[in-house]
Amino acid sequence: MVAFDDGPPLVLDLGTGLRPLGDVLAAAGDGQREVTALLTHLHWDHVIGLPFFQPLLQPGGRMTVYGPPQESGSLDELIDQVVQPPFFPVQVQQLHGSVDFREVADDTLYIGQTKVVVRRVPHLGTTLGFRIEADGASLAYIPDHQAPPDHRGVADGVLELADGVDLLVHDAQYSDEEFVGKVDWGHSTVRYAVHVAAEAGARRLALFHHDPAHDDDHIDRAVDAAGAMAQAGRLDVVLAAAEGLALDPTGA
Repeated sequence: MVAFDDGPPLVLDLGTGLRPLGDVLAAAGDGQREVTALLTHLHWDHVIGLPFFQPLLQPGGRMTVYGPPQESGSLDELIDQVVQPPFFPVQVQQLHGSVDFREVADDTLYIGQTKVVVRRVPHLGTTLGFRIEADGASLAYIPDHQAPPDHRGVADGVLELADGVDLLVHDAQYSDEEFVGKVDWGHSTVRYAVHVAAEAGARRLALFHHDPAHDDDHIDRAVDAAGAMAQAGRLDVVLAAAEGLALDPTGA
């Protein structure tokens, strides 16, 4: 979630973290009954939290979701293929709250006073990345990104999103050794995340989309290794995203 000095927060994707976030927002009362979310793509780990989001289980709750267009149908039609019996007892339109799906790609949005740049990102299926600018700070969110086999080139859209950003949240699922057997699985290595951040001139890098098989010790070692890379010398900080971590993108 991205919070601002004024106005409601932006939710990034609709994964399992949406459930505890919904509990917090619901407890905040009427001020958090309307939520805007940015959806990168439709893989299960990015949408499975939607029907468990507490504000949508209450009358008057509203969510606007900006997400990628799909060749096989509209966003709301495809989400209904996931949130329906026998996989889930009800469909989205049967929740007490309402959800408005809006398709975007390669566009720039203004949500209140917040500027959101949207670009397609290499991954399996249509996938978006987002650049968020508000309150004098910038954040790029690129959680799923297919690294090229040679770990060298960076897609123009990715460079545009991360250009000089205060904080880049980037896919870093694999080690170099793991990537050899998963070169076309749609994700990046720690080394490639550092490369993208350095090439784009990002100030800080948060390694993200950790592999479920990696424990905290593994991730700590990955952060240490990332910080020791030559290109990391062009960054202010390399850290690992973690549940409950709160960051000021400016580093203040």
